[in-house]
Amino acid sequence: MGAYARAVGVSARGCLDAAGPWTISCALRPPLPPLCFFLLLLLAAPGARAGGYETCPTVQPNMLNVHLVPHTHDDVGWLKTVDQYFYGIKNDIQHAGVQYILDSVISALLADPTRRFIYVEIAFFSRWWHQQTNAMQEVVRDLVRQGRLEFANGGWVMNDEAATHYGAIVDQMTLGLRFLEDTFGSDGRPRVAWHIDPFGHSREQASLFAQMGFDGFFFGRLDYQDKWVRMQKLEMEQVWRASASLKPPTADLFTGVLPNGYNPPMNLCWDVLCVDQPVVEDPRSPEYNAKELVDYFLNVATAQGRHYRTNHIVMTMGSDFQYENANMWFKNLDKLIRLVNAQQAKGSSVHVLYSTPACYLWELNKANLTWSVKHDDFFPYADGPHQFWTGYFSSRPALKRYERLSYNFLQVCNQLEALVGLAANVGPYGSGDSAPLNKAMAVLQHHDAVSGTSRQHVADDYARQLAAGWGSCEVLLSNALAWLRGFKDHLTFCRQLNISICPLSQTAARFQVIVYNPLGRKVNWMVRLPVSEGVFVVKDPNGRTVPSDVVIYPSSDSQAHPPELLFSASLPALGFSTYSVAQVPRWKPQARAPQPIPRRSLSPALTIENEHIQATFDPDTGLLMEIMNMNQQLLLPVRQTFFWYNASIGDNESDQASGAYIFRPNQQKPLPVSRWAQIRLVKKPLVQEVHQNFSAWCSQVVRLYPGQQHLELEWSVGPIPVGDTWGKEVISRFDTPLETKGRFYTDSNGREILERRRDYRPTWKLNQTEPVAGNYYPVNTRIYITDGNMQLTVLTDRSQGGSSLRDGSLELMVHRRLLKDDGRGVSEPLMENGSGAWVRGRHLVLLDTAQAAAAGHRLLAEQEVLAPQVVLAPGGGAAYNLGAPPRTQFSGLRRELPPSVHLLTLARWGPEMVLLRLEHQFAVGEDSGRNLSAPVTLNLRVRRAELRRRSERGKKEREKGNLALPQLIWAHPLPRRTCSPPSPSPACRRPRWWPTSSVRQPPGSSGQQTQAPHPIKLPTSWTRPTSRWNPWKSALSWPQFNGRRWMVRSAGMAPPSPSPLLRGQSRLSLSSWGCCH
Repeated sequence: MGAYARAVGVSARGCLDAAGPWTISCALRPPLPPLCFFLLLLLAAPGARAGGYETCPTVQPNMLNVHLVPHTHDDVGWLKTVDQYFYGIKNDIQHAGVQYILDSVISALLADPTRRFIYVEIAFFSRWWHQQTNAMQEVVRDLVRQGRLEFANGGWVMNDEAATHYGAIVDQMTLGLRFLEDTFGSDGRPRVAWHIDPFGHSREQASLFAQMGFDGFFFGRLDYQDKWVRMQKLEMEQVWRASASLKPPTADLFTGVLPNGYNPPMNLCWDVLCVDQPVVEDPRSPEYNAKELVDYFLNVATAQGRHYRTNHIVMTMGSDFQYENANMWFKNLDKLIRLVNAQQAKGSSVHVLYSTPACYLWELNKANLTWSVKHDDFFPYADGPHQFWTGYFSSRPALKRYERLSYNFLQVCNQLEALVGLAANVGPYGSGDSAPLNKAMAVLQHHDAVSGTSRQHVADDYARQLAAGWGSCEVLLSNALAWLRGFKDHLTFCRQLNISICPLSQTAARFQVIVYNPLGRKVNWMVRLPVSEGVFVVKDPNGRTVPSDVVIYPSSDSQAHPPELLFSASLPALGFSTYSVAQVPRWKPQARAPQPIPRRSLSPALTIENEHIQATFDPDTGLLMEIMNMNQQLLLPVRQTFFWYNASIGDNESDQASGAYIFRPNQQKPLPVSRWAQIRLVKKPLVQEVHQNFSAWCSQVVRLYPGQQHLELEWSVGPIPVGDTWGKEVISRFDTPLETKGRFYTDSNGREILERRRDYRPTWKLNQTEPVAGNYYPVNTRIYITDGNMQLTVLTDRSQGGSSLRDGSLELMVHRRLLKDDGRGVSEPLMENGSGAWVRGRHLVLLDTAQAAAAGHRLLAEQEVLAPQVVLAPGGGAAYNLGAPPRTQFSGLRRELPPSVHLLTLARWGPEMVLLRLEHQFAVGEDSGRNLSAPVTLNLRVRRAELRRRSERGKKEREKGNLALPQLIWAHPLPRRTCSPPSPSPACRRPRWWPTSSVRQPPGSSGQQTQAPHPIKLPTSWTRPTSRWNPWKSALSWPQFNGRRWMVRSAGMAPPSPSPLLRGQSRLSLSSWGCCH
């Protein structure tokens, strides 16, 4: 890339051919100095070897092999802040110092070449790494090269799976994987996803891991009923088919449940934090216990082996922040391994070894078994009959909203950094960088961060990190906008617009409003700014006056609720528009705030409407009563109001209380906040609103703008009163007459949709012990109910918990304030004060036919997650960037993308490269009558000379063996089978340490290597890169690796054939949920 970057030009031609795909051509244009935008075409690697697995230890084929996995689980914030954990500060809260753990582990590994260790949290490891000498770094590189120090997962953090958006998951994984690639090359490449502590597991997370190229996925927590059934059926390990849209095996992932969560077996913990007895093998000592421990271990191993299908089992030897004195662990494990293996001379069939998750996975794959298939997810998670971990779906809603806003701001920051180049990093406003916000956002994805399950001072520290990241990005945005606009002005970022605070707009008689649109398509956006009373004139980028209005908020407190200026901004794709605002002088206020409408019986119904939607309110109660979609002539009675569950503090059935993790209401039926609402009606040309006041701590504005096809409900809740000694969990509930037959639908991390059924689990017969909490599911962006004809969809502006507890009903938990801890380690009740006590948010309500609804909720969710960014300037700034003409409007695309294509990522990857991720955002069957699920072809025009040069580099890398290797393939039966060890069924293999039958290889698999397929155009698939390991150069996938590829496959499925290599081509295809770069 040169000193400055150009916009990426994308021209779109909306041509529907016989098959129906859109065709998009991508080309460069020169409004700015040149951007060297390189599309890296990734080439397959035929004949590749088993990368990395050659370092695995030797096993005994006719014995039960026990793989001991030394590890530590280091939360990136929980009871202590990130820095307190790293440096070992505040040990009176929790004894934990990550820097000492890593120091100790490296010393212990150097003491014995057979020892192994895995590490996960790159946020900690990268910090430790940069504090080491060059000599120590070389020592660590050698340990990684030998496979004795292995990285699992590879993300910046071990992210939560319930409250995270898939785009943020992608970003945090990118950050960690790139560090490993830059630091260790292919030696540091993780092969296994390792989510041992998240509190439930989403299907989308598994889909992402599969598309990243991981060979397997291991986790520790699943529902206690589910685990018991799996142990009986020998289904603790299986293939997870994690997408209903992507063509198998694109989203297939081998998944294993660890036997002890992530802890060692009972009585076998040898850490300074444990109290178990060390191994004493001197028979003269009165503390001698070696024989007892060996016998105990053999019994534990044999018992565990009965629930797994091969002659290999895994034991996690470590836990939270362990190995600060690694010698204690390894010295006792050394003795255990030697003593247990010595029993083989006496007839024992148990072999113990140091291992890693990847080496354990490798042995499972070589067993060549056929595995059952899972299609749903692992929510909700319960560890006991009255202990459902569904409260954290909604805990700390203010932090959850801050995280979602920060994801939006990070994408804006990344895009402008890529479009403008170095001029965005260093300019008239100083030095700015996307890296601080990128790292802060990655930390927020940790399973005790965005989940809301940390202590209060830790949550405050998470918010502090986000705020610091915003500051650096604000400088970057200011530099970029100065360069693009040609003006240097004092730019203002109003971070408190959600509570109507913006000093510049409230005091200035004239100012400019710059609105940036991060989407790849044009949008019209209603801008709302707090102002002083008066009349304002608003002009568009061409100097034409646009309609505007001032709404006086219905409140006696003008400081808390100032007047708001409204105007509609037309925003180009991937660009901005500048609007000028001027107050009309000598204006005398005439408008009055709307007065409350008294409740009178037999009063006519109140309505707000535009050309698409009509909402009707009951004049007696003030509650929403009816929604009409006038385009489709759909009328649905809808009653919406707020309720609260009385949080349990324990009862005769269980002492379990509601807390940060656990949701347990005291009774099934919630209590209404109020049975009626005081209402005020606002009707202006640009907006119609009904203001509802339910209580001193709960209110709502129901709003309609012109042209809007959804109803906006802006709710405000808090501070929740607890003076009555009752903890409260507040919900917004929608009641309709729809016959939904116990079914409702939620998104998975903002991406695909899953069907939910009340009091039901797809993979086992549920014994429902908590009818409310046991039916709650995570809602990242939307939840809906349908009777097959009409569909009511509610979109959220943050992650929340939601459910449908009776037919036709839908509820979302918006806030919770509790008086007792739930006993899961935080030791602090969820009692937010300060800024987190009062929360404002939005629900967007869509009513449509079931067939057409997807078009509405997909595109609206995209616009809600990546809403336009508003920046203000006083105007009259000095000219800047004299080499370019001043601009009041700019677009980074020549033409907008079609609605089915989402611009997921545009970010700078290096001095001469940017990272571009595009995805098809509609699932199979979501055509909505507009062919939106059809494949889309992208025609990216790139510089041919650069393309040839990079293709030649790829050829050289393949010759050097640096390219990716094929992914492990797992067989799964059709139909599914279950078996117990004595079964002779070929689809249900016996562990080899039991009496064995012949081991079947699939047809055509003689043990030789097989070239991995490289799909370029597959229905419902992502393109898989197979280049030198540059993590995330391709969207949501990374190089394939791992060898000895036996083409085991499902019955009736033909073996995949390799696709032609791309050489000099620039036509890429996106199918439903497909992605490319």
